[in-house]
Amino acid sequence: MDEDALNMSIRKFLKQVGVTSQRAIETVVREGKVSGDRLHVRMTLTAEGTDLNHVVDGEIRLS
Repeated sequence: MDEDALNMSIRKFLKQVGVTSQRAIETVVREGKVSGDRLHVRMTLTAEGTDLNHVVDGEIRLS
C-alpha cells in the first residue's frame, strides 16, 4: 500500500464531501427550510464491503 497515494485520495474525497455538504446546507438555510437559530446535523460515513459506519453529530449556529 502506498501511504502517500492513500492519504492524497482520502484528502480529495473529504474535500469533495466538505464542499458539496456546505453547498447543501447553505441551500436549505437560504430556502428558509430551517427554523430557529441552530441546525442539528449528522454525517454518516459508510464504505461498501466493510463494516465502516462512522457517525459525526454536530450543530451549526445560524446567528
